[in-house]
Amino acid sequence: MRISVLGRVVFAIAFIGLGILSLFSGDFASVWQPVPPGIPGRAFLAVVSGAVMLIAGLGLLSRRTVVPASLALTIYTLVWLLALHVPRIVAAPTQEITWGGAAEILTLVAASWMLYASAATPASRFYFAPLAGAKAVHIARFLFAVALPLLGLEHLLYLQPTADMVPAWLPDRLGWAYVTGLAHIAAGVAILFAVLPRLAATLETVMTGIFTLFVWIPTVMATPAQRFVWTGLLISTVITAAAWIVTESYRSAPWFSFSRSRNQLTDLATR
Repeated sequence: MRISVLGRVVFAIAFIGLGILSLFSGDFASVWQPVPPGIPGRAFLAVVSGAVMLIAGLGLLSRRTVVPASLALTIYTLVWLLALHVPRIVAAPTQEITWGGAAEILTLVAASWMLYASAATPASRFYFAPLAGAKAVHIARFLFAVALPLLGLEHLLYLQPTADMVPAWLPDRLGWAYVTGLAHIAAGVAILFAVLPRLAATLETVMTGIFTLFVWIPTVMATPAQRFVWTGLLISTVITAAAWIVTESYRSAPWFSFSRSRNQLTDLATR
Protein backbone atom coordinates (compact mmCIF):
# COMPACT_ATOMS: atom_id res chain seq x y z
CA MET A 1 0.00 0.00 0.00
CA ARG A 2 1.23 3.50 -0.78
CA ILE A 3 -0.19 6.48 1.06
CA SER A 4 -0.99 9.17 -1.51
CA VAL A 5 1.08 12.33 -1.44
CA LEU A 6 -1.30 14.97 -0.02
CA GLY A 7 -1.78 13.60 3.49
CA ARG A 8 1.95 12.94 3.83
CA VAL A 9 2.82 16.45 2.61
CA VAL A 10 0.49 18.15 5.10
CA PHE A 11 1.88 15.92 7.86
CA ALA A 12 5.40 16.92 6.83
CA ILE A 13 4.65 20.65 6.65
CA ALA A 14 3.14 20.64 10.14
CA PHE A 15 6.23 18.97 11.59
CA ILE A 16 8.47 21.39 9.72
CA GLY A 17 6.52 24.26 11.25
CA LEU A 18 6.78 22.77 14.75
CA GLY A 19 10.51 22.29 14.25
CA ILE A 20 11.00 25.89 13.14
CA LEU A 21 9.02 27.17 16.13
CA SER A 22 11.17 25.17 18.52
CA LEU A 23 14.41 26.29 16.90
CA PHE A 24 13.50 29.98 16.88
CA SER A 25 12.03 30.00 20.39
CA GLY A 26 14.59 27.67 21.93
CA ASP A 27 11.72 25.87 23.62
CA PHE A 28 9.52 22.82 23.23
CA ALA A 29 6.03 22.76 21.72
CA SER A 30 4.13 24.52 24.49
CA VAL A 31 1.76 22.31 26.50
CA TRP A 32 2.11 19.44 24.03
CA GLN A 33 5.71 18.80 25.07
CA PRO A 34 5.54 19.27 28.87
CA VAL A 35 9.26 19.10 29.60
CA PRO A 36 9.89 20.22 33.23
CA PRO A 37 11.57 23.63 33.36
CA GLY A 38 14.35 22.48 35.70
CA ILE A 39 15.62 19.58 33.60
CA PRO A 40 19.39 19.85 32.84
CA GLY A 41 20.19 20.98 29.30
CA ARG A 42 16.57 21.81 28.57
CA ALA A 43 17.33 24.52 26.00
CA PHE A 44 19.74 22.24 24.14
CA LEU A 45 17.21 19.40 24.13
CA ALA A 46 14.57 21.77 22.77
CA VAL A 47 16.86 22.67 19.86
CA VAL A 48 17.57 18.99 19.21
CA SER A 49 13.84 18.25 19.32
CA GLY A 50 13.14 21.07 16.87
CA ALA A 51 15.90 19.87 14.54
CA VAL A 52 14.49 16.32 14.54
CA MET A 53 11.02 17.58 13.61
CA LEU A 54 12.39 19.90 10.91
CA ILE A 55 14.73 17.37 9.29
CA ALA A 56 12.28 14.47 9.49
CA GLY A 57 9.49 16.68 8.12
CA LEU A 58 11.67 17.67 5.18
CA GLY A 59 12.50 13.99 4.65
CA LEU A 60 8.82 13.12 4.32
CA LEU A 61 8.53 15.43 1.32
CA SER A 62 10.64 13.12 -0.87
CA ARG A 63 9.84 9.52 -1.76
CA ARG A 64 13.57 8.77 -1.62
CA THR A 65 13.80 9.69 2.06
CA VAL A 66 10.30 8.92 3.32
CA VAL A 67 11.35 5.58 4.86
CA PRO A 68 14.09 6.89 7.19
CA ALA A 69 12.10 10.07 7.89
CA SER A 70 8.94 8.23 8.87
CA LEU A 71 10.95 5.77 10.99
CA ALA A 72 12.62 8.69 12.76
CA LEU A 73 9.25 10.32 13.43
CA THR A 74 7.80 7.05 14.69
CA ILE A 75 10.61 6.74 17.21
CA TYR A 76 10.53 10.45 18.08
CA THR A 77 6.77 10.63 18.66
CA LEU A 78 6.86 7.38 20.64
CA VAL A 79 9.57 8.80 22.91
CA TRP A 80 7.51 12.01 23.15
CA LEU A 81 4.53 9.93 24.28
CA LEU A 82 6.36 7.64 26.71
CA ALA A 83 8.70 10.19 28.26
CA LEU A 84 6.41 13.22 28.54
CA HIS A 85 2.79 12.04 28.64
CA VAL A 86 2.75 8.58 30.18
CA PRO A 87 4.40 9.82 33.43
CA ARG A 88 1.66 12.46 33.73
CA ILE A 89 -0.97 9.73 33.41
CA VAL A 90 0.78 7.66 36.08
CA ALA A 91 0.96 10.70 38.37
CA ALA A 92 -2.67 11.71 37.82
CA PRO A 93 -4.60 8.76 36.35
CA THR A 94 -8.02 10.22 37.13
CA GLN A 95 -7.45 13.45 35.22
CA GLU A 96 -8.78 12.90 31.72
CA ILE A 97 -6.86 15.89 30.36
CA THR A 98 -3.63 13.91 30.75
CA TRP A 99 -5.16 11.02 28.79
CA GLY A 100 -6.38 13.43 26.10
CA GLY A 101 -2.92 14.92 25.70
CA ALA A 102 -1.42 11.46 25.34
CA ALA A 103 -4.11 10.52 22.82
CA GLU A 104 -3.19 13.48 20.60
CA ILE A 105 0.42 12.30 20.46
CA LEU A 106 -0.68 8.69 19.94
CA THR A 107 -2.36 9.76 16.68
CA LEU A 108 1.03 11.05 15.52
CA VAL A 109 2.74 7.79 16.47
CA ALA A 110 0.11 5.85 14.51
CA ALA A 111 0.37 8.04 11.39
CA SER A 112 4.19 8.06 11.41
CA TRP A 113 4.24 4.29 11.75
CA MET A 114 1.67 3.89 9.00
CA LEU A 115 3.80 5.98 6.64
CA TYR A 116 6.78 3.78 7.41
CA ALA A 117 4.83 0.53 7.15
CA SER A 118 3.38 1.56 3.79
CA ALA A 119 6.67 2.74 2.27
CA ALA A 120 9.31 0.36 3.63
CA THR A 121 10.20 -2.69 1.56
CA PRO A 122 12.89 -5.37 1.96
CA ALA A 123 14.97 -3.33 -0.48
CA SER A 124 14.82 -0.25 1.75
CA ARG A 125 17.96 0.67 3.66
CA PHE A 126 16.09 1.14 6.92
CA TYR A 127 13.83 -1.90 6.73
CA PHE A 128 12.64 -3.62 9.90
CA ALA A 129 10.21 -6.39 9.03
CA PRO A 130 8.19 -6.27 12.30
CA LEU A 131 7.41 -2.60 11.65
CA ALA A 132 6.32 -3.02 8.04
CA GLY A 133 3.61 -4.83 6.14
CA ALA A 134 -0.01 -5.72 6.75
CA LYS A 135 0.28 -6.44 10.45
CA ALA A 136 1.98 -3.12 11.12
CA VAL A 137 -0.70 -1.24 9.18
CA HIS A 138 -3.36 -3.00 11.23
CA ILE A 139 -1.67 -2.14 14.55
CA ALA A 140 -1.19 1.50 13.53
CA ARG A 141 -4.90 1.76 12.71
CA PHE A 142 -5.68 0.19 16.08
CA LEU A 143 -3.55 2.78 17.91
CA PHE A 144 -5.25 5.61 16.05
CA ALA A 145 -8.68 4.18 16.82
CA VAL A 146 -7.86 3.84 20.55
CA ALA A 147 -6.81 7.50 20.69
CA LEU A 148 -10.04 8.95 19.29
CA PRO A 149 -12.44 8.06 22.15
CA LEU A 150 -10.00 9.62 24.61
CA LEU A 151 -10.10 12.85 22.58
CA GLY A 152 -13.87 12.69 22.54
CA LEU A 153 -14.08 12.08 26.27
CA GLU A 154 -11.87 15.11 26.84
CA HIS A 155 -14.34 17.23 24.87
CA LEU A 156 -17.25 15.93 26.94
CA LEU A 157 -15.58 16.34 30.33
CA TYR A 158 -14.32 19.83 29.53
CA LEU A 159 -17.46 21.03 27.80
CA GLN A 160 -17.21 24.74 28.53
CA PRO A 161 -13.57 25.16 27.43
CA THR A 162 -14.39 23.19 24.29
CA ALA A 163 -17.51 25.29 23.66
CA ASP A 164 -15.47 28.46 24.13
CA MET A 165 -13.34 27.42 21.15
CA VAL A 166 -16.36 27.02 18.87
CA PRO A 167 -16.71 30.09 16.58
CA ALA A 168 -19.08 32.64 18.08
CA TRP A 169 -21.13 32.87 14.89
CA LEU A 170 -22.30 29.27 15.30
CA PRO A 171 -25.51 28.74 17.32
CA ASP A 172 -25.53 26.54 20.42
CA ARG A 173 -21.79 26.37 20.99
CA LEU A 174 -22.24 23.92 23.88
CA GLY A 175 -24.17 21.62 21.55
CA TRP A 176 -21.25 21.60 19.11
CA ALA A 177 -18.94 20.61 21.95
CA TYR A 178 -21.17 17.58 22.60
CA VAL A 179 -21.31 16.74 18.88
CA THR A 180 -17.55 16.83 18.36
CA GLY A 181 -16.89 14.77 21.48
CA LEU A 182 -19.38 12.09 20.50
CA ALA A 183 -18.10 12.13 16.90
CA HIS A 184 -14.53 11.40 18.04
CA ILE A 185 -15.80 8.49 20.12
CA ALA A 186 -17.99 7.12 17.31
CA ALA A 187 -15.15 7.33 14.77
CA GLY A 188 -12.74 5.52 17.07
CA VAL A 189 -15.20 2.73 17.82
CA ALA A 190 -16.08 2.36 14.12
CA ILE A 191 -12.43 2.05 13.08
CA LEU A 192 -11.61 -0.24 16.00
CA PHE A 193 -14.42 -2.69 15.16
CA ALA A 194 -14.23 -2.20 11.38
CA VAL A 195 -17.76 -0.82 11.09
CA LEU A 196 -17.67 1.55 8.11
CA PRO A 197 -13.99 2.26 8.89
CA ARG A 198 -13.26 4.16 5.66
CA LEU A 199 -16.26 6.42 6.15
CA ALA A 200 -15.43 6.90 9.84
CA ALA A 201 -11.81 7.86 9.12
CA THR A 202 -12.91 10.23 6.36
CA LEU A 203 -15.44 12.00 8.59
CA GLU A 204 -12.84 12.25 11.39
CA THR A 205 -10.44 13.90 8.93
CA VAL A 206 -13.09 16.35 7.75
CA MET A 207 -14.09 17.24 11.31
CA THR A 208 -10.54 17.87 12.53
CA GLY A 209 -9.81 19.79 9.34
CA ILE A 210 -12.83 22.04 9.91
CA PHE A 211 -11.70 22.55 13.49
CA THR A 212 -8.26 23.62 12.22
CA LEU A 213 -9.72 26.01 9.65
CA PHE A 214 -12.42 27.64 11.74
CA VAL A 215 -10.85 27.63 15.21
CA TRP A 216 -7.07 27.81 15.00
CA ILE A 217 -6.57 29.88 11.84
CA PRO A 218 -8.83 32.72 13.09
CA THR A 219 -7.10 32.51 16.48
CA VAL A 220 -3.68 32.88 14.85
CA MET A 221 -4.96 35.80 12.75
CA ALA A 222 -6.27 37.51 15.89
CA THR A 223 -3.08 37.01 17.94
CA PRO A 224 -0.23 36.35 15.48
CA ALA A 225 2.50 37.24 17.98
CA GLN A 226 1.65 34.40 20.38
CA ARG A 227 3.72 31.26 19.96
CA PHE A 228 1.08 29.15 21.72
CA VAL A 229 -1.56 29.75 19.03
CA TRP A 230 0.89 28.91 16.24
CA THR A 231 1.76 25.71 18.07
CA GLY A 232 -1.95 24.96 18.49
CA LEU A 233 -2.54 25.51 14.77
CA LEU A 234 0.32 23.20 13.80
CA ILE A 235 -0.69 20.50 16.29
CA SER A 236 -4.27 20.63 15.02
CA THR A 237 -2.96 20.46 11.45
CA VAL A 238 -0.71 17.49 12.12
CA ILE A 239 -3.55 15.60 13.84
CA THR A 240 -5.77 16.32 10.84
CA ALA A 241 -3.02 15.02 8.57
CA ALA A 242 -2.68 11.92 10.75
CA ALA A 243 -6.38 11.21 10.27
CA TRP A 244 -5.93 11.85 6.54
CA ILE A 245 -3.12 9.29 6.37
CA VAL A 246 -5.30 6.69 8.11
CA THR A 247 -8.15 7.51 5.73
CA GLU A 248 -5.89 7.00 2.72
CA SER A 249 -4.92 3.56 4.03
CA TYR A 250 -8.55 2.55 3.40
CA ARG A 251 -8.82 3.94 -0.12
CA SER A 252 -9.12 0.48 -1.70
CA ALA A 253 -11.66 -0.65 0.90
CA PRO A 254 -15.43 -0.42 0.36
CA TRP A 255 -17.13 2.67 1.78
CA PHE A 256 -19.84 0.57 3.39
CA SER A 257 -17.84 -2.32 4.84
CA PHE A 258 -19.03 -3.86 8.12
CA SER A 259 -16.32 -6.49 8.49
CA ARG A 260 -12.56 -6.76 8.37
CA SER A 261 -11.16 -9.17 5.84
CA ARG A 262 -7.65 -10.58 6.29
CA ASN A 263 -7.32 -10.89 2.54
CA GLN A 264 -8.39 -7.29 2.03
CA LEU A 265 -5.93 -6.06 4.66
CA THR A 266 -3.11 -8.02 3.04
CA ASP A 267 -4.04 -6.57 -0.35
CA LEU A 268 -4.04 -3.04 1.06
CA ALA A 269 -0.63 -3.46 2.62
CA THR A 270 1.02 -4.90 -0.48
CA ARG A 271 -0.28 -2.51 -3.12
